[in-house]
Amino acid sequence: MSAATVEPAAQEPFNRRTLFWGIFASLLAAAGFFLLSTYAPDFRQPGNGGATPLAKSGVGYAGLAEWLRLTGETPAMARTEDDLGTDMLLIVTISPESDPAALDHILELRQDLHTLFVLPKWQTLPLEEHEGWKMKFGRLPDPVVNQWLGRIANAKMGVGQSKVRQLDVEGRLVAAPDELQWVADEDPIIAAGNDKAVLTELDDKPFYILTDPDLINNAALRDPAKAAAALDLIALVQPEKGQVMFDLTLHGAGRKYDLAKLLVEPPFLALTLTILAAAALAFLHGLGRFGPPRAAQRAIAFGKRALVDTTAMLLRRAGRLEELGGRYAALMRVRAGALLGAPQGLQGEALDRWLDSRDKDEVSGFTARAQAAGEAKNLTQMHEAAERLHDWTARRLGERR
Repeated sequence: MSAATVEPAAQEPFNRRTLFWGIFASLLAAAGFFLLSTYAPDFRQPGNGGATPLAKSGVGYAGLAEWLRLTGETPAMARTEDDLGTDMLLIVTISPESDPAALDHILELRQDLHTLFVLPKWQTLPLEEHEGWKMKFGRLPDPVVNQWLGRIANAKMGVGQSKVRQLDVEGRLVAAPDELQWVADEDPIIAAGNDKAVLTELDDKPFYILTDPDLINNAALRDPAKAAAALDLIALVQPEKGQVMFDLTLHGAGRKYDLAKLLVEPPFLALTLTILAAAALAFLHGLGRFGPPRAAQRAIAFGKRALVDTTAMLLRRAGRLEELGGRYAALMRVRAGALLGAPQGLQGEALDRWLDSRDKDEVSGFTARAQAAGEAKNLTQMHEAAERLHDWTARRLGERR
């Protein structure tokens, strides 16, 4: 008794329940890893260290976002296309690495909404000693800045250095940034001299362009006067006092679609759940065995049927099937003559004529069927011709009896 009970346990070193929970935990971990890896880019801060409202480098705008929060309402962050459609002032900070197609999409969505575009200015490199910091090493070439400006307005950056030392922002005088960027405009909002604008407005759209980012970026806010002027600048272009929104779509947020994300979001989520449910049912179906295991069969089977099957396989592989029709017809001629009592010595066409004479319902019944069997070129035709020969013989034999 004890030996019989110990033997099954020795054959199953792992408990089935333990195996089930181990497999379940592995599947759950795999699903969690798949979801996290799919949506991880959406949770990362876009453009770390670049000209984004989340960057704390000198060319970033995290200081402006925090300054707006401390002096009013917390600014919103536009991460999706739906966010871009709100009627609050949108501040679009452009960096050299931004996506031009994303900027064109913003221009299309914001045609009738107040939007402030901040052009790029500096070439930068990341500082290895401080993560998220940038080091500037020169101005961006004018053609690069003009590519971004030309997408917003039919204008180009001004050529030459501005001799203005101070800028007037709503009556507040602040020091002009180094290597000031400006654009020609006869009616500027913030002027950098005669017919020169640092902040300008388009004639046909509520779009504002700040040509020099050093008035509102993190490096500028170190100066208390520029920090106060930054709020005045925002108030100049803001239609009414309220919340301000920064754009993140230009820096990669909300634009990373891939096959994995399509599988776990509508409308393809239903298909994914259906496939998982089918896989779960197949797994449960495979846990148990239905009926005894099949015994191993012989490589070469016994019996007449096995002999016939083996012969047919050899003939098929040898390519000799097309020659079997005439031989089968000759075999059936001899068999039918023997069964119906044909005179001895009759062969060939003489035997065919005798067999045809046994058929009162059809002229040349056997001969036509034998000829069809001899002319058969494929298995289907041979099978049909053989059935007709067999039926003819069986019917004549039945009439005789």
